[in-house]
Amino acid sequence: MKALITGASSGIGRDMARYLSKLGYDLIIVARRQNLLEELKSELKTNVQIECMDVSESENCKKLFSKYPDIDVLINNAGFGKFGEFVSTDINEEINMINTNVVAVQVLTKLYLQKMQEKNKGYILNVASIAGLLPGGPLMSTYYATKSYIVSMTRSIAEELRIKNSDVKICALCPGPVNTDFNNVANVKFSLRGLSSEYVAKYAIDKMFKNKKIIIPGKTIKLLSIASKLAPSNIVIYMVYKRQKAKGK
Repeated sequence: MKALITGASSGIGRDMARYLSKLGYDLIIVARRQNLLEELKSELKTNVQIECMDVSESENCKKLFSKYPDIDVLINNAGFGKFGEFVSTDINEEINMINTNVVAVQVLTKLYLQKMQEKNKGYILNVASIAGLLPGGPLMSTYYATKSYIVSMTRSIAEELRIKNSDVKICALCPGPVNTDFNNVANVKFSLRGLSSEYVAKYAIDKMFKNKKIIIPGKTIKLLSIASKLAPSNIVIYMVYKRQKAKGK
């Protein structure tokens, strides 16, 4: 059994690697920081291959697939966010965010899904966010949009697979605040208490293997996702704005 994880050098991706290794999976761990990948490899008991690369470059994603075409689990975890008004945020950072959060997921999901369908088995887990279940996110507009894309795409692919009675499964992880490096990169401070990345990683993988399509760890975030469906979208967006404004550092 073999799993490939992007964004594996820290946070949820690193803890997913640890958990899958405990389950007996050999791993391909992908990230930009070689030293952190080496540290992770040194602590794992199963076979681990390191790929130090930037998945925001779509050609790297294609090379990754060419080198490791036969895997059982794909976890698209690489991603980041940035806080600020849309008119003020840096366009180059936003393009990089779109390439990382969306394009890399698009390319890897398509390539590996095609291969998994040939075998009629495999799992794909796309790491999104509760942001992807909300109608919008003022002050983090591009990030929210990227995660909405991932949730929508994942749901649609899951339905295509269901209609064909495929044994290939795809799901989206939609957590709220998690105690990772994301907060520092995005330059935000959450008012809600974050879940541990260890808990979220294990919860997500367990639910993935149970064929849950949309995975939402934590009771508070589950309630938030339900409430957002019941309230008018303009009210939800305004409440998101108030929450975002309060958490900006």
